[in-house]
Amino acid sequence: MATCSSNYIYGFTDVNECENDTHECKTKANCRNTDGNHTCFCPKGSSGDGTLNGGCQENANRIVLPTVLGAGAVFIVLFVMIIFYLINQKRKLTKLKEKFYKQNGGSILEQKLGQRQDSSSSQIAHIFKENELRKATNNFDESLIIGRGGYGTVFKGELEDNRIVAIKKSKTIDESQIEQFINEVDVVSQINHRNVVKLLGCCLETEVPLLVYEFVSNGTLSDFIHTEIGKVNNVSWKTRLKIAAEVAGALSYLHSAASIPIIHRDVKSDNILLDETNTAKVSDFGASRLVPIDQLEVATMVQGTIGYLDPEYMQTSQLTEKSDVYSFGVVLVELLTGEKPFSFGRAEDRRSLSMHFLSCLKKDNVFEVIQDGMLNEENEQEIKEVAVLAAKCLRLRGEERPSMKEVAMELEGMRLMDKHSWINEDVNIEESRYLLHESSSSIYELGDSSKQDYGYDSLKDHVLIALDDGR
Repeated sequence: MATCSSNYIYGFTDVNECENDTHECKTKANCRNTDGNHTCFCPKGSSGDGTLNGGCQENANRIVLPTVLGAGAVFIVLFVMIIFYLINQKRKLTKLKEKFYKQNGGSILEQKLGQRQDSSSSQIAHIFKENELRKATNNFDESLIIGRGGYGTVFKGELEDNRIVAIKKSKTIDESQIEQFINEVDVVSQINHRNVVKLLGCCLETEVPLLVYEFVSNGTLSDFIHTEIGKVNNVSWKTRLKIAAEVAGALSYLHSAASIPIIHRDVKSDNILLDETNTAKVSDFGASRLVPIDQLEVATMVQGTIGYLDPEYMQTSQLTEKSDVYSFGVVLVELLTGEKPFSFGRAEDRRSLSMHFLSCLKKDNVFEVIQDGMLNEENEQEIKEVAVLAAKCLRLRGEERPSMKEVAMELEGMRLMDKHSWINEDVNIEESRYLLHESSSSIYELGDSSKQDYGYDSLKDHVLIALDDGR
């Protein structure tokens, strides 16, 4: 007689334990019916025996893997977006640099430099990339600022070839004057004079062009004359005379020996740099103007620094090389007196250094204003002669002032006499006194006393107006 398992209904028909809940699996979903039996299992992505006692546990990678895949997909999308953004920004930046380069006269300068190469000239301005100068200045780090002025900020930088340079970042530039600016860069870069700071090149890829100069390490003449460092160093008269002669020689070169005459327009002790041997170098051509060979003067908007401005230039706006002569005369007075050109901290009749100096000279009392500790028997005559020369430079009428060439020759002559003092033993002191009186008198002989007063009042008014504007 045949027998059947209990898993069969009526002894012969299979019973589905998964359907009638006679299984020991955790849930119906974990039960799989088999012929005459059933098994418990765990779904994909989990592990265990699937029974009520054991159950199922989800595998860790079931959660992690989708998360990782999702995050990876998001990262890839973001990465692609960033790459596209950077490429787009780089394109925009490149277009902006091209725009600035064209706007700043890059093509004009390229043409001029190309002509220079054809003529085998060794003095060719280099056109720097903006990235070069950003790298040289650590992205124009403020800790590398070595000077600030009315025309811009100067940074110290180091180029890839290890040259130390001064990079001038101008505040503004008149777009209508771009061609003139390029001409000036072209001409000034050709200047090769030991007493003029060398212009190495420029960058035209920025909104305002950057100028790159040789770096001069020892500060300004103003620092040497007016700061505590200068007072401690107590710069000797011989050094001062040497500096004066070198600056005069540089200005003479700019006026008469450069390929196109250049009027500096902002001669002052702050714009005269000194190297480690106290060799003077004229710097900052931000306000300078080229003078066409067939012209003696140029009409411009009055620019310059209080205390150094030529009164005639202020009244007429006609710029001539004699405007530089006047400013140099003020520098000579600074070297003689150690005083600043203008100060509201002084008595009213002494605020303008040049006016006070000329007043003392007229009274034959020039030694009253000479810096303490500088005058001695050996240099007394020389200091008198420099005082007379300064007075000639400060004459109100430009046509009565000497040229910078004449000034340079006279100062260089004094230096040579100083080196060979035995030549100068028989100098006639009385003749010097006569020259002193003649020079100081001629400064004030303007024919009409009202004009004399006007000259002084005009200077005072311009100074006050300039200071009010500054506030």
